[in-house]
Amino acid sequence: MKHLEQEILKAEVLIEAIPYIRKFAGNVVVVKYGGSAMIDEKLRKSVVQDIAMMKYIGLNPVVVHGGGKEITEMLQKMGKQTEFLDGLRVTDKETAKIAEMVLSGSIGKDLVEELQAVGIPSVGISGKDGHTLLASKKLDAKGRDLGFVGKIDKVDTTLLNTLLGNGFVPVLSPVGVDEHSQTYNINADYAASAVAGALSAQKLIFLTDVEGILKDKNDPSTILRFLTENQAMDYIADGTINGGMIPKVQCCLDALEKGVKSVHVLDGRVTHAILLEIFTTRGIGTMVTREEK
Repeated sequence: MKHLEQEILKAEVLIEAIPYIRKFAGNVVVVKYGGSAMIDEKLRKSVVQDIAMMKYIGLNPVVVHGGGKEITEMLQKMGKQTEFLDGLRVTDKETAKIAEMVLSGSIGKDLVEELQAVGIPSVGISGKDGHTLLASKKLDAKGRDLGFVGKIDKVDTTLLNTLLGNGFVPVLSPVGVDEHSQTYNINADYAASAVAGALSAQKLIFLTDVEGILKDKNDPSTILRFLTENQAMDYIADGTINGGMIPKVQCCLDALEKGVKSVHVLDGRVTHAILLEIFTTRGIGTMVTREEK
């Protein structure tokens, strides 16, 4: 009898997902893949399974991945010191080449291989391919030169739409290029936000190492399940949202401004976080929208 109850529970979970599957089928969902979910083998498998499930039930996932920790490790192996200015990596020419090698040549290809292994046709590209991410030099907030760190001026969706239209999952590394073929390393959160906006995505999902957006960063019980654009701006203004969460929330707001319907900040340390957020009534993270839900 216990076995039967477990099977019934599985059926109820699937039934709960039906309206969400019907609502989102055919739409683009951009996943910014980073944090522990990239490092821990069990979590990596969970993310790949979630992306595969989205694809199998009719959504069109696009993956934008980071890799800051891996880049730092590779630089250390090569005996190169990493310099940061207010959390932003100073990137000289050699560092830019190493970053591109790690992002496009290692992380992206490994993720493609894992998706292919579960039957999902995938293609790893960088923002340089098809001039998908057209970029220019980015200065920090104090006007300091960070080297070959870029900001996105334009997203050319031609290659992404070609891949999506032919049934592939694009796996994009955040490396951009300018009109003079100069390569720039781009923050993956900003890249994901820009790509989601350019593709008119239904959802943008950030996998992070926090439960979501918290009113008190030291108390997980203060998670904000729903957050509107205006509430987010008020929380930034009064200091409730502070520190490293500010740029993340600003990326959420930027995506909404570009036309993304909703942005989700999830704890990537939770197994199957993406499916739990998209296809259950309660969800597990923070959903940011323009208007009250």
